[in-house]
Parts: sequence; C-alpha cells; structure tokens
Amino acid sequence: MSLNLDPSNAENDSKQPLCVDLDGTLIHSDMLHETVLGLVKVDPLAALRLPCWLLRGKAKLKQRIAVRAEFDPASLPYNLAFVDWLRQQHSQGRRLILCTASDNSVAAPIAAHLGVFDEVMASDGVLNLAGANKAKALVERFGERGFDYAGNSATDLVVWGHARRAIVVNASGQLQSAAEACAEVEQVFEGSKSGFVVWCKLLRVHQWLKNALLFVPLLAAHRVADGEAWLTLLLAFIAFSLCASSVYIANDLLDLDSDRQHPRKSKRPFAAGAVPVWQGVLLAPILLLASLLVSAQVGSAFLAWLVAYFAVTCLYSLKLKQLVLVDCLTLAMLYTLRIVAGAAAMGMALSFWLLAFSVFLFLSLAFVKRFAELQVQLLHGKHKAHGRGYLTADAPLVQMLGVAAGFSSVLVLALYLNSEDVLRLYRNPHWVWANVPVMLFWISWVWLRAHRGEMHDDPLIFAVKNKASLLAGVLFALFLAIGTVAWPW
Repeated sequence: MSLNLDPSNAENDSKQPLCVDLDGTLIHSDMLHETVLGLVKVDPLAALRLPCWLLRGKAKLKQRIAVRAEFDPASLPYNLAFVDWLRQQHSQGRRLILCTASDNSVAAPIAAHLGVFDEVMASDGVLNLAGANKAKALVERFGERGFDYAGNSATDLVVWGHARRAIVVNASGQLQSAAEACAEVEQVFEGSKSGFVVWCKLLRVHQWLKNALLFVPLLAAHRVADGEAWLTLLLAFIAFSLCASSVYIANDLLDLDSDRQHPRKSKRPFAAGAVPVWQGVLLAPILLLASLLVSAQVGSAFLAWLVAYFAVTCLYSLKLKQLVLVDCLTLAMLYTLRIVAGAAAMGMALSFWLLAFSVFLFLSLAFVKRFAELQVQLLHGKHKAHGRGYLTADAPLVQMLGVAAGFSSVLVLALYLNSEDVLRLYRNPHWVWANVPVMLFWISWVWLRAHRGEMHDDPLIFAVKNKASLLAGVLFALFLAIGTVAWPW
C-alpha cells in the first residue's frame, strides 16, 4: 500500500506532511477511466471481463486494469497551477505524499515523473485506498491531525475530518464549505468550468458545416424552390450532425494519447481534462441513437447511407487513419458520401460529373489536412506523426499529390462545362466557365498557404475564416446564379 520513492530523504519535522489526491486533484481526469479506456482500445473484448474483475473487489479491478493498460505519465492533463504550488512546497522542504485510490502501478510512475513526491500510498489489489480506508491509513501513518490533505471530491470529506488542514482543489463552493467545517482550509485552487463553449468544442459544432454538402444535390439539380426537399434535407442535416458528433467524441476518446502530444489538439476537452471521459462514453451512443431515430424519418435509403457513413468513420478512427494514403482516400470518400446521402434523401440520382469533381476536390483537401499536420510536427522536431503512418519527410510528396488532385477536380469541372448537361441546366453556360479560373485560384491559394505553414490543420476552419476563400466562394455561387438566369442581353 505504500512505496517509498526516496528512503534517504528523511522527514522534515518542521513541516507538516502534505498528502495529495491524484484523480481530479493532481490531474484533471480519473486514472480508472483513463486506464479502462486504454485497455478497451487495445483489447475491446476486455470490456466483457470487467464485471468479473469487479466481483473480486474494486481494488482488484483497478489492479487488473492497470497491469494491462499502458499510459504516458508525461501526457496526462495535470493541474498546472496546483503542480507549481507543490513544487514550491517541495523546494521549501515540505514532505509530499501522493495518496490515491488508483492502483500503485499507476500512481508510482506519475510520482516518479513529477519528481516532487517523497512517498506513494495507493490501492494494492487488496485494499481500495479511498474514503474511510484512506483516512484510516493516513491516521495510522501520521496520526490524528498529523497531516494536511489535498483533495477535490465529497469522498475526501472523511479524510479532511482527520487532517490538520485542507487544500481544496477543483471543488464546488458547496464542497469547499463542507471542507471548512472539517478542517482549516490552507489553500483553494479553483477548477475550470465545462460551459457552453467547451461543449460546443466537444460536439465539434463548427464541423457541422461539412454536412451542408447534403444540400449540394438540391442546388445542382436547380430545385431551390422545392420546399418539401428543403425540409427533408434539414432533417437529414440534423441526423448527420448528431451522428458526426457521436463519432467525433468516440474518436477523441480513442485518440487521447495522440491528441495530448499535439500542440493544438491537446486543448480538446477530453485531452485537457475539461470534460470527464466517462461522460463521453455515455454521450456518444446517445447521440448515435438520436441520429438513427431522426434519419428513419427521412427514409430507408438515407438511413442506409448514414449507417454506411458511421461504419466507415468508425473504421477510419480505429485503423484506416493509421494507413498511409488510405486515410486521405477515406476522408475524401466520407466527404463525398454526404453528397450521395443528400441525393438519397431526395430520391434522386447523382451525375458522374458531380461525383468525380467531389472525389478529386475532397482528396486534395484531405491531403491539405495531412500536410498541415506534418508541417506542425516538423516544426516541433518530430520525424513521425504520432498515430499516423506518415513521416515528416513525406510532406513534399503529400503536397504534390494534393496539388495534383486539386487540379484534377478543376479539369473535371472544365469537361463538365462542355457536356450536354450544362446546356440543359444553364441558360447562359458561358458564365459558368468563369468558375474554372476561380477554382484554379482557390486550389492554388490553399496550397500556397499550406506551403508557407499558414494553413490550419482543418481546411474547413481555414475556408470559413480566410477572406480570399470566402470571396472565391461568393464568386463561384454568383457565376452559377448568373449562368442559371436568362438575361435579356
């Protein structure tokens, strides 16, 4: 139950020992949830064994999980303000003890990584060191009121009841008041709140813009005045958005380690510990179920394509994103699948031209995304993209493939403008030809910015924020509108 990390370091009698909780206090997460997630990621069938392990006690459950799951102590979402304070206390000679309900095989590497703890007290497969068990162990080790304790939850109240002083971390005002009734509060560290903005980031609401591709078949068929089609596609948009958010949550949970090693993705809610991982585990299937219920109202054909989108996205999250080139091809297919699903929702067939144009354009954007990520990794001195099959040395080739795919989409557009379909749909097709140089400019502009290292690793965010991209989009829509209307001159 106790591991002495530094036997030569004698206790400083002039300082009261400080015992520190791990989950929710030292880190903005819970190591039981983290290790369960890590275990299920590498061995999905292990989830079936969890109830059997739990029957032997929570301490045994934690031990069984801990010895099978791997984690990187350096990448955990530490409470940096609290850790800085602990370092200050340690430099002043205060004895620090990491006292946690997590298993010892989890707690010891974390203590060793931080280098400020003199001792570790943790669960050992027999005793679950939480609540009353933790309080009893600390009293036996240091005596009644012979220690200070830092914690964050209601289960820590029983420990504070035997402590000299309390350090309250990431706790509500109500819990802080309860702690003050148990012991003198030495320090309070306020926690971050998971408000509206955090949940928008978690659901990736801005990514719902991609689902506007569902409306492309409606616009391409010049059925703008079809009110029933708009209503159908609105339901389809809601269904796809809920499904996408479900997948994003699952992907973020599976990508915790990779995200925490990425400069920008490390700020995502799960990676940063702003939202507990268990909430994501519950929310993902709820969103998926809601998506299926809404899509059933659209029609069976649309539902089939939504299920296909979900299946391919899951395959991408679990394996395909790790495969060189296959990942970008899959992303292009997922973009295009939205257009196919939009056509299925309206019961209409898609043209070869629209499909070909979409595949090449979205393949180029997928390569932009990967190229931008490789640029970031290169700037941070890494030779390989974590969780991906690419080396940073592959960036020039990825750039070449992406530019070629982008210009191929423009070629498809030019060939389409010479087809009979254009004469049938557009009254002034020569105006639509103006979109060829517009697309040439935009593809070139995107890749120029990516080459300069000025591309966001999500091309969608770049497109909606960049003035030149917005102008290109306005011009593209304008030339289509002019080509559609019969002008008197």
